[in-house]
Amino acid sequence: MPILPSLRRRPVDRRVPAESTPPAPVASEPWPRAVLVLLGIALAFAVLLGLHQLRDYIAPIFLALNLVLAAAPLQRWLVRIGVPGALAALLTGTAIFAFLIGFFTALGWAAAAMVEELSSREYRQRYSELYDQSVAFLEGYGLQQDTLTAQLESALDPSRIIAALGGVLGNLTGILGLLTTTVIVIFFLMIDSMSAGRRMALVKDQHPNVAHALVSFAQGVRRYWVVTTLFGLIVAVLDVIALAWLGVPLALAWGVLSFLTNYIPNIGFVIGLVPPAVVALLANGPVNALLVVVVYSVLNFCVQSLIQPKFTGDAVGVTPTVTFISLIVWAWVLGPVGALLALPATLLVKAVLIDADPQARWVNAFLASKPETARAGTTTESFAQET
Repeated sequence: MPILPSLRRRPVDRRVPAESTPPAPVASEPWPRAVLVLLGIALAFAVLLGLHQLRDYIAPIFLALNLVLAAAPLQRWLVRIGVPGALAALLTGTAIFAFLIGFFTALGWAAAAMVEELSSREYRQRYSELYDQSVAFLEGYGLQQDTLTAQLESALDPSRIIAALGGVLGNLTGILGLLTTTVIVIFFLMIDSMSAGRRMALVKDQHPNVAHALVSFAQGVRRYWVVTTLFGLIVAVLDVIALAWLGVPLALAWGVLSFLTNYIPNIGFVIGLVPPAVVALLANGPVNALLVVVVYSVLNFCVQSLIQPKFTGDAVGVTPTVTFISLIVWAWVLGPVGALLALPATLLVKAVLIDADPQARWVNAFLASKPETARAGTTTESFAQET
């Protein structure tokens, strides 16, 4: 029997009507770049402020880390010649402790020598004579303001200088606290250093960019301290020879001060120059003081500005502007120790935030002294040598 057309089974259209299709998700618009920049600046300031509040703990910890990284080649050499790992770590830690003791002992001796020298009656008498000559010279040009002369007398008063130096000697509690914390942290870091290579290898397996950035940071810190120490010794020896030839008292103490202040980038030279120039002025006159300034300036320009940067290399090579800004920022964040650790701290921030992130390496164009050769990581061979 024929099937009626009205009763025939029609195929079911299983297609979803166009009007019932769910709309495509709308991509959320990213935040404006200006907002991201402001948020980044605010977050960076908050982090720096937090570090500033904890500087009494952060500074000795980071100082200990720098010393352990600088002494790592000695530990690896001891292990290479067959010394057990525990004994190699103990000997390396002992060498670091000896360096710290020598550093602070030399600093205390130089400060004590300056206080004793400036406290003598001869220098007070010579200061009075120079002051009278300066006032007479100013009066010859019509500069007779009582306020100006009072300010000069207050600024150049030897008692103020002696009080300032005495305050350095009297702040032994802070120095001993810093040294004690640093020694304790070094002890634990030396224990962990025996397994550092295996730990870094595990990090490399999971995050090779981070591992390479950290190894690059360690190499840069090591080169910075070795080169700075070597050239600081060279400049100190040349300063002692020049001061002895010029007849400036306490030439050895000024040489020690020059070596210690060499660790402070940019302004360390000025800090090491002022005391010997003042003593030369009081002991031998203006001409002798001017010769001291000229000799120090020539040695600093030739050794620290022309020769030393060539040995530092790209691992520590940041622009002079970045170096100066680092000094200001880290001196505020970590106090006086921050002035010594300014460049290593900047290298750590650069390694963690820039070198470890391939998308952020373009920032090296503004930070590195030679951006065309700057790189985030190290080769496989250098990573193996480091670990």
